[in-house]
Amino acid sequence: MSSQPQPAPQKARLLIIDDDANTLASLARAFRLAGHEAVVCDNAVRALELIKSQSFDLILSDVVMPGKDGLSFLEDYHALGLSTPVVMMSGQAHIEMAVRATRLGAVDFLEKPLSTDKLLLTVENALKLKRLEQENRELRRRVGKQDIIWMGEAMRKVMAQVERVAASETRICILGETGTGKELVARTLHERSPRRDGPFVTLNCAAVPAELVESELFGHEKGAFTGAAARHSGKFEQAQRGTLFLDEIGDMPLAMQAKLLRVLEQHEIERVGGDRPIAVDVRVIVATHRRLESLVQEGKFRQDLYHRIYVYPLALPALRERREDIPALVEHFACQITEQNGWRPVSVSADAIEFLQTYSWPGNVRELRNVVERLLLFATGNQVDAAVVRAALPDVVAAASPESPSLSGPLAARVEGFERSAILAELKAQQYHITRAAEALGLERSHLYKKCQQLGIDLQALRKQG
Repeated sequence: MSSQPQPAPQKARLLIIDDDANTLASLARAFRLAGHEAVVCDNAVRALELIKSQSFDLILSDVVMPGKDGLSFLEDYHALGLSTPVVMMSGQAHIEMAVRATRLGAVDFLEKPLSTDKLLLTVENALKLKRLEQENRELRRRVGKQDIIWMGEAMRKVMAQVERVAASETRICILGETGTGKELVARTLHERSPRRDGPFVTLNCAAVPAELVESELFGHEKGAFTGAAARHSGKFEQAQRGTLFLDEIGDMPLAMQAKLLRVLEQHEIERVGGDRPIAVDVRVIVATHRRLESLVQEGKFRQDLYHRIYVYPLALPALRERREDIPALVEHFACQITEQNGWRPVSVSADAIEFLQTYSWPGNVRELRNVVERLLLFATGNQVDAAVVRAALPDVVAAASPESPSLSGPLAARVEGFERSAILAELKAQQYHITRAAEALGLERSHLYKKCQQLGIDLQALRKQG
């Protein structure tokens, strides 16, 4: 009977921290005989410096050491935002020590004297856990991944700039209206950078109350303020060796702008209520829909911070400036939404696409995605046509700017857009009196009613608005 071949054991690079030279020598020898690479260190302070400059698959640390002990080391280690598993060991072990080590993030706790077999088994299990965590992170990244969809020249220029600056440490300021995909571009910059294996952390400066921004960014110590029941790691610590995306930077309070500037200059933070600086290695990407130059002139944004973050401005076009991308975006969102919900596939007709291309899209790509989902729900068959769009979204037509009909897309769509704009403008001028509007346009009253129905203009809704 032939046996199934077993996979070769995983080889690892280990860091062993202990103040006893004999323990270091015996553990290093045991690991090397098992095929692992072992690096030894006799104190926790030097070990932290090694960890900052080198990578390890597993760290094995004694608890009781002169100077900085193993638990303090573990606390400082996790403050760096690293994920390498740590196994603690001690010859003076007790339950409270083991519990504290586990709460501080240790994956296991071993009591001295160490059994070589048990030690090697612990290492093997810790490495398996690390591999599973890496696989889970990669799976989550693939499942949650969103692609930038584009076909036209406007986004081609943007993507060319992304490729040019992604691999650098250049500070990037992403500019664009709400809903244009600023966070998606920031995530793409991260994924195409050398920091891609590190975390991507976001903070919307406009969504956090002013009094909490500092704690969110830099973290706080236990008891730093009312309600601070435990230590909290801020966004900078969470983003260690990765990327921190600060959205709507123009809404950051002035007092916090000064503190952010200091971090960008000195690469270290201090938690609220803390008494020591913490080194951080983070790439900061910012975004805003505001004109930062105007905010600087008005005294609402620091000029020195502006020069720090505005090294490479990356402007995203509004959806109305990239209408040629709408067909691809609609197809992408339709496929994405039907797959997520387990719905049957639904196609979107050419006339429906033309209709969507005539809209001004004030909410940009985000609004388009919501509209596509709504259209799929309104569809009665396996296709969305222009009639479905008109029936589902009469407010879209009413919201269109009568002064600026679409000047892009097929001729039929442009003509339809002009007719719609002209009728809406005249209705507004006549205070939505249908007879007077028909006379001004040189149409029969019944003909104007029919035109409004064809163009999806909801006269009843307009009268209420008027």
